[in-house]
Amino acid sequence: MPSVLSKYEFRAPSEILEVERERLGITAPHLPVVVNADPLIGTWVNCDHETRGLIRVMIAAKGKEITLHAFGACQPTPCDWGIVDGKIYANNVIAQPAVAFTATYSFGFKQTVLVGHLMYGALVVQTFDHFTDESGRADYYSLEILSK
Repeated sequence: MPSVLSKYEFRAPSEILEVERERLGITAPHLPVVVNADPLIGTWVNCDHETRGLIRVMIAAKGKEITLHAFGACQPTPCDWGIVDGKIYANNVIAQPAVAFTATYSFGFKQTVLVGHLMYGALVVQTFDHFTDESGRADYYSLEILSK
């Protein structure tokens, strides 16, 4: 009978804290690693001024996480999506600066998941829209590039 594989064997090396510390020559910290939201904090504006999607995102720190206040393209003024909590992510298990986030907006007719990451000073935000109102509309994906 073949041996049973443990979940540990399926982890990528970058997910194993001890392996990453040894590889990088870093001694074990006395405190847990806390991801620093600062690189994401601020007001981000869509580079495409003709977008029909996300036009602005304001990101603020909230304890060890963030809040997002997003605005969509509406006429005559932008649609205020409101403020939601977001989750921040670093590049690996020992990194501290935040490089990405996720957040979910729930509207009466759809749910929108935002996934953002920093790239060369810009904030790339992907939106995944899932309609919940049984309207027959197709769920859709979009990508926006924002800058400070």
